[in-house]
Amino acid sequence: MQLSTHTDYALRTLIHLALQQAQAPVTVQEVARDYGISANHVAKVAQTLSQLGYVKSQRGRGGGLVLARAPTAINVGTLVRETENLKLLECFGPNSSCPIDPACELKNVLFKAQQAFLAVLDGYCLADLLENKPAVAELLFKGPG
Repeated sequence: MQLSTHTDYALRTLIHLALQQAQAPVTVQEVARDYGISANHVAKVAQTLSQLGYVKSQRGRGGGLVLARAPTAINVGTLVRETENLKLLECFGPNSSCPIDPACELKNVLFKAQQAFLAVLDGYCLADLLENKPAVAELLFKGPG
C-alpha cells in the first residue's frame, strides 16, 4: 500500500509544526523550503489540515500555521483515514462490476490487511513521531547545504 503525496505532506507538515511549536507560526513557504517540496502542494495540504482542525491558519504579517491540537492528541491512524482514499480495489466501493464479488475472498483478505495496517497507525500519535526530535530538527533545519 502506498500513501498519497497529500497524506505524506500532511504528516510532514504536522511534524514540522510540532518541531516549531514553541516558536512563531510557520509559513507554507518555510515548510516547502525545509522539505524541498512544492509550496503549492503544501498550501493544499495546509487547507485540508485546517478544515480537519489539525492546524490553525493565522493571516497577515507574522502569520502562518500552528498546531490546533497537542501532538499527543493527533492520532496518525485517524489522520490517514481522513486524508487518504482507502478504497484499495474497485470492489471496495458500492458499485462493483466484478462478477465474483459476492464470493471473493481476495476482497476480505485485503480488507483485513488494511485494517491491520490502520490498527498499527492507530497506536501512534504525532508526539511519538518526535521521539528523536533533536536529530529530526537538526536535519530539517540545517539550511541549504
